[in-house]
Amino acid sequence: MAKKTTKKATAKKATAKKATAKKPAAKKATAKKATAKKATAKKVAAPKKKTARKPNPAFMKALTPSAALAEIVGATALPRTEVVKKIWVYIKKHNLQDAKNKRNINADDKLKAVFGGKKTVSMFEMTKLVSNHLK
Repeated sequence: MAKKTTKKATAKKATAKKATAKKPAAKKATAKKATAKKATAKKVAAPKKKTARKPNPAFMKALTPSAALAEIVGATALPRTEVVKKIWVYIKKHNLQDAKNKRNINADDKLKAVFGGKKTVSMFEMTKLVSNHLK
């Protein structure tokens, strides 16, 4: 009878070894799945295409300048962006930008009428004052 118990004991040890051998294999499979998920996530995020930037229609609407502004930019209707560009061309041409602080504009007689009588205006305030002269 001793022989039968030893065979059962060795059989139990063998199955226990097989069971432990299977568990690490299962962990490897889950590790492979996790790396596969990371790899697919990287593939999805990488190829992004840039779309062309569309201008805001409010900026592209042609507006008629007032008489004072028309002396600088012309009497034809222009979008707001073009009006600001033409004012900057006028400022650069007549050297009206402040030498010490380039953000300030020293107005001449034509620009004083647009700037509401102010002698010096910051470039940020300029767009606000110009918008009052556009209809």
